[in-house]
Amino acid sequence: MAKDYFEITDLKLPSRLFLGSSGFSSPDELKNALNLSGASIVTMGVKRIVGHSGNHGRVWFDEILSSGIPILPNTAGCRTAKEAVKIAEIACELFETNRIKLEVVGDDFSLQPNPFELLAATKILIKKGISVFPFCTEDIVVAEALVDVGCDVLMPWGSPIGSGQGLLNIESLKRLREKFPRTRMIVDAGIGKPSHACQAMEIGYDAVLLNSAVSQSKDPVKMAIAFSDAVKAGRKGFEAGLINSQSMATPTTDFSTNIFE
Repeated sequence: MAKDYFEITDLKLPSRLFLGSSGFSSPDELKNALNLSGASIVTMGVKRIVGHSGNHGRVWFDEILSSGIPILPNTAGCRTAKEAVKIAEIACELFETNRIKLEVVGDDFSLQPNPFELLAATKILIKKGISVFPFCTEDIVVAEALVDVGCDVLMPWGSPIGSGQGLLNIESLKRLREKFPRTRMIVDAGIGKPSHACQAMEIGYDAVLLNSAVSQSKDPVKMAIAFSDAVKAGRKGFEAGLINSQSMATPTTDFSTNIFE
């Protein structure tokens, strides 16, 4: 069977699993989780690297670089378009990339992105030639505005960051997928179980990004492998064509000839 490569921007990736880098007990644990799960991209917060005192942030950075896995830097912790643009520019220089996962927090309680600041920052960065991966909600109007200004990738959440609740509004996520069939869609945030990742892939999403479900588990390396298997299963199910759900009142099988009657 031919390998299912995933092409996004200028990358050709062997896996549809992306992992975040925070919360792991050590750089080695993170590196093992990345390598054994076959994750294709690892995300890393620029503010986390710059903000750490001493060499702590640099050690993590160096370990991730040595894994050979492409890094997608993010602007986690930013609250305005101005701040996000500044951090994004630093990230692109630091990581020698033109890709950025753009995050602009609008609400401290849910960590929901601010659509107005997100769109403003996206416009500026795209004009600078940077490929923006915007972290957004499943709001179709916001998504359309982001696509209209040049986003080829959208990263809607399944549920609030770190909540582990899975795909809370699956019908909206389905409609978003249907609305933008040619846009790369990555479910980002809220995934807590391998089954959640599988479900995202089954409804046609191109990849999933998760972090705390792995890093905060009892065995992060084993959990990363479990998520990798779930992503592959969900993708194969989508490609094979899932049957439509049927009401029990309208069965597709005729039981009138049941041999036990």
